Amino acid sequence: MGNLTGKVVVVTGASSGIGQAVAKMAAEHGAKLVLAARREERLSELAETIKAAGGEAVYKVTDVSKKEQVMELTDFAISSFGQIDVLVNNAGIMPSGFLDIEKSDEWDALIDINIKGVLYNIGAVLPHMRARKTGHIINVSSVAAYETASPYAIVYSMAKHAVKNISEGLRQQEAILQTGIRVTDVGPGTIDTDLKYTITDPQMRAAAMQQYSDPEKMLQPEEMALAIITAMEMPEKIAFNTMVVRPVNS
Repeated sequence: MGNLTGKVVVVTGASSGIGQAVAKMAAEHGAKLVLAARREERLSELAETIKAAGGEAVYKVTDVSKKEQVMELTDFAISSFGQIDVLVNNAGIMPSGFLDIEKSDEWDALIDINIKGVLYNIGAVLPHMRARKTGHIINVSSVAAYETASPYAIVYSMAKHAVKNISEGLRQQEAILQTGIRVTDVGPGTIDTDLKYTITDPQMRAAAMQQYSDPEKMLQPEEMALAIITAMEMPEKIAFNTMVVRPVNS
């Protein structure tokens, strides 16, 4: 494995959890970071933390459900550092609940962020990566994408299955076109992040808090980031197409 020195890594959902941990670790390995999320204060703090440790980072407030903002993010990354080597499609929410019509606003938001946001970001970086004949797109799905849909999170499970399928279709597409672009789908198991706080249904939230209460059955964001960085640092001829990462005791 090599390091990431000089590589430009764009991370969505960088304000907390897996995205924040990936950004910090990639910077430690020499990458230049472009941080994207909706919470500017957290992005600013993260960028300053990275720079204080000797790294390079810029940020742009981005709502990945807005195509125009995603296109602006790609342009910002290229204008800031001249290229994009890795895109980490990490932004996501996790509302859970049964299929009741009063939850339809949450379904819309989940589809817009977890599916459309992934598609918008891929579409934005592909022309640039194809022109350079290199690049790595990492889509963070979930262990839910590799299991039967949960009756407690049907729409979330559906969205993560979609991300997995997008990843595999993209991999085959770029292989046919011989672009040199690597594609990795990462399916995290139970991770101790803020994602659980996006559950609004009281019963589902209580159940999730119980599930996330045992540290022995969870990974920390930094542990998940280690797996993602490992995929990034593979030689360009090697692609980890699928990574399902679970705690040993889960």
